[in-house]
Amino acid sequence: MADAARLRILLVGAGGTIGRAVAAELGARHDVVAAGRKSGTVQIDIDDPASVVAAIRKVGPIDAVACASGATEFRPLGMIEVASVTQSVYALGLASKLMGQVNLALAARETLRDGGSITLVSGVLSDTPIVAGSSASMVNGALEAFVRAAAIELPRGLRINVISPTVLTESMPAFGPFFRGFEPVPASRVALAYSRSIEGAQTGQVYRVP
Repeated sequence: MADAARLRILLVGAGGTIGRAVAAELGARHDVVAAGRKSGTVQIDIDDPASVVAAIRKVGPIDAVACASGATEFRPLGMIEVASVTQSVYALGLASKLMGQVNLALAARETLRDGGSITLVSGVLSDTPIVAGSSASMVNGALEAFVRAAAIELPRGLRINVISPTVLTESMPAFGPFFRGFEPVPASRVALAYSRSIEGAQTGQVYRVP
């Protein structure tokens, strides 16, 4: 959809660090509908499937859905006990970052115009694991596999891609101890990958921002 007319884009997680950068990158040339759990034009809690469906229906016809949201738990593997899915340390990442985004993609099929796009977010830990990051590695890897698989089945020319950024420069004060030796990137650089996904023509891609 490069060089196309002005697009209407639902941006989930618009109030976060990446979300704000994506809104700044795309907002000058497209109509960005900001969405978030407690802020934005549309309220959405991606941990709650009913909230996802309601938000997608409320926003109406759109050309793109982009997500910059989803939580995971950081915990050393030695502190993670055998548990059911709902009781596990992994539950947060599975419900929020993984199924939250999968459900967002599934629900978006209802309102996306023909040829529209879905952009999700994973992260560097799918390729480069760190201590205490097994949940994020598992979820990120699953998201990337889902995107590759969904790309061959989406109807009406719909596209789907996923952005995989390394740690953000803006996040180093909080997450620096987990990412010793990693070179951080600014959120504005990650936003360029969102532009590539939304305004480009590829599908089933993992756009890595190293």
